[in-house]
Amino acid sequence: MNRYDAVVVGSGHNALVTAAYLARAGWSVVVLEGNDRPGGLVRTDEVTVPGFRHDVYSSAHPLFTSGPAYAELGPELAACGLTYRDSPFSIGVSMPGAESAVFSTDAAANVAEADRLAPGDGAALAALLADFAPFAGPVFALFAADLADPGPTRIVHGLMHDDGHCSTFAQRFLRTSRDLLEHRFSSPVLRGLLAPWALHLGRGPDEANSAFWTLLTLVAVTTAGMPTPEGGSEQLARALTTLTERHGGRVETGRWVERVLVRDGLATGVRTADGEVVTAARAVVASVNPDQLYLKLLAHEDGVVPPVIRQQADEYRYGRGCVQLHLALSEPPRFEDERLTRTGLVHLTRGLDALSRSVNEAARGLLPARPTIAFDTPSTADPTRCPPGAAVARLQILDVPLRLRGDAAGEIDTRAGWTDDVKNAFADRVIGLAARHTPNLPGAIVGRHVIGPDDLARFNPNCGPGDPYGGSHELAQSYLLRPLPGQPSHRTVVPNLFMVGAATWPGHGVNGASGYIVADKLLTSGARTASRTV
Repeated sequence: MNRYDAVVVGSGHNALVTAAYLARAGWSVVVLEGNDRPGGLVRTDEVTVPGFRHDVYSSAHPLFTSGPAYAELGPELAACGLTYRDSPFSIGVSMPGAESAVFSTDAAANVAEADRLAPGDGAALAALLADFAPFAGPVFALFAADLADPGPTRIVHGLMHDDGHCSTFAQRFLRTSRDLLEHRFSSPVLRGLLAPWALHLGRGPDEANSAFWTLLTLVAVTTAGMPTPEGGSEQLARALTTLTERHGGRVETGRWVERVLVRDGLATGVRTADGEVVTAARAVVASVNPDQLYLKLLAHEDGVVPPVIRQQADEYRYGRGCVQLHLALSEPPRFEDERLTRTGLVHLTRGLDALSRSVNEAARGLLPARPTIAFDTPSTADPTRCPPGAAVARLQILDVPLRLRGDAAGEIDTRAGWTDDVKNAFADRVIGLAARHTPNLPGAIVGRHVIGPDDLARFNPNCGPGDPYGGSHELAQSYLLRPLPGQPSHRTVVPNLFMVGAATWPGHGVNGASGYIVADKLLTSGARTASRTV
């Protein structure tokens, strides 16, 4: 069979969410994935030593478990084998001089922790969350909606305006994370705890609008924790695949799509790399970035893509890169603050100013001399990841450039770009910095695997030259300017062709939201039928 109601191009978790919803509703659906397994950047492998299972790209899923797709599909996903585990503490920070802090899902404990760091910061934390509370409902409603639709447009207007003037929310929305943290908190440790989270959302602490995402992350991790699937992050992709197939859908791997086919103004299907035509009677859903969609998948269709859209797709920008060190450890890492060994994710940092400096170095194409390290050991919450008594660890560095122009420390020759030698030399630097926080780290390493921007680019076209967040999330390429100014939604220039994934709202992270939004559009408003065959 090569005729379906819907054809889904790519199998990132958002694509699988859409497929699962459509299949549950009785649509005939096929997902075509080029790689050997579905899931995109949700993948788990033994990349170091046999018996040690690492989340190769993404790991914890707080945005997904607190989102609308999981709220509705959670019981069925559990029946398909998805079980989440969590750590006692959600986030933590380790700074020089053995200064540290942790937050959990216990609001009172978090206020007490902030007060421990600096008297008065607990009250400031409570006040910050209280100030946001009136806006939480409208804001989180937008994460399940297409911003270009009339209802969300009214919500945005209401948030940004008050009695005919710009609102307090609008002013806070545009603030930098630095401005928020320095204005609210006196403790450099508390600032160091919260500031690095802007990086996980594709932003730096000195970028306009970064305060908004720092606050949203604070709300998410102190509400949902840092849940990780038992058995590895890929269990989410497996459960979504199983759910789709239980309802009659198909998920096929090794199936690269070369073209989206259009006739009479509607998408009628796709052509695969081996020449097979797979037709879609109702919709094509593409988990791709706009540059891929408009400059590759639709490039052969004369007159379909307006020149302004083609130009905007050609100007689609990618942000910073990512380096990940996967370590197999003979024993769990040891911190002076024992709580950090029981924390979902710990940042190893010298604080807000150091983070600002390393992000600036990356912006100038330099390997940072002292990067901020996101350090997590999923085996703490999920011991099935490794042999008893051992540990798996991931050291993620998000303040690195996509294209190298030098080394801020003047130690690594970067003229040849992201070579294995450069990645390993940088990994040595990162491990040396991490060892100042976890002294047993070097001696406990029994295997390591380094992933750089070049590896991301080879594995997943959605990473462009190596951006794990599917394109820059600077303010000029966010919200109604995403994915393109001329296409501020999940609908494309072809009426029954839709986009999902990190290039679309709400963007970055394992959240499932764009998959949910597109599924809702298709199931509530339907899709125009492509009545003619190709």
